[in-house]
Amino acid sequence: MTDTRDCACGPSTVRDDAARWFVRLQEPDVSALERQRFEAWLNEHAQHRDEFQLLQGLWTAADLLPVPRLKALAETPPSRRARRPLLRYAVAASVLAVALGLGLFSGLHHPGGYSAEFVTALGERKHVALPDGSLIDLNSRSRLQVRYEQDRRLIELREGEAMFSVEHDASRPFVVQTESGKVTVTGTRFDVRSDPAQTRVAVEQGTVKVQGRDAPSDQFISLTAGLGTHVDAHGKVAPAYAVNPAQLTAWRNGKLVFDNASLSEVAAEVSRYRQHPLTVTDPAVASLRLTSVFNADNTDALLKALPSILPVAVRSLADGRQEIIAK
Repeated sequence: MTDTRDCACGPSTVRDDAARWFVRLQEPDVSALERQRFEAWLNEHAQHRDEFQLLQGLWTAADLLPVPRLKALAETPPSRRARRPLLRYAVAASVLAVALGLGLFSGLHHPGGYSAEFVTALGERKHVALPDGSLIDLNSRSRLQVRYEQDRRLIELREGEAMFSVEHDASRPFVVQTESGKVTVTGTRFDVRSDPAQTRVAVEQGTVKVQGRDAPSDQFISLTAGLGTHVDAHGKVAPAYAVNPAQLTAWRNGKLVFDNASLSEVAAEVSRYRQHPLTVTDPAVASLRLTSVFNADNTDALLKALPSILPVAVRSLADGRQEIIAK
């Protein structure tokens, strides 16, 4: 299980280890045992994965360097052919230096901008490191477009859910936009879920500004840690209310946490992780409450356990859907 606490070995040590692994994995003679050791290191702590993926993002950013400069960095003098791994480390370090100079970490504007799209399939979760050091965790069945411009960092969450850990940059706000509204920050940690009926926002750290789709710039709801809101399909933002960010983002660890949730809410959440939706049409059944924790990667187990927890049964329909009914 990945440890989410701060790594006791310190960020600089983790960064050095990540760089060594990155360089080693570029070599063609990496053994299966070394790859197993790398995977064990990667899964040992969340910071290990973050640092390695950040370095991958920097390597991808190498296209920001002029081609002649890259070729010059890659050339190895004949007398130093045996030190190829060290040279590759130097190239990676050069990419890092150029990235810093272009403002990928400091928040300065880089001329080329950045654009990418990320998608997750049914049951898939994805961790993304952006060029400025911001991180995104994507939930199952999610899709977003990233566009970094001179005056803002724009994320279009077209469907699904994402957890954002944003690097501070007062000169370039980080804006998450959905069909019904948008969330604006300069640096914080928050979760956004976009459903057809509403957009839900929950803040774990820092402050965010939530606006409806057509709201003027001075009309917004401000959220701090432990607060959330939702924006309906018409762009109306609800007043701030208390939330449990750890519970709402338990999906990042493959968990579904229900705390006195109605079965209608349970069915909607479980449907995100199944090929066919789970339904509940009887109002009396839909209003039953559930408190429990399940594995998001095995929702069949949840359906098998449900009848032993509540007075319900689960039946399969001809079209592949399953329905919760009264027992």
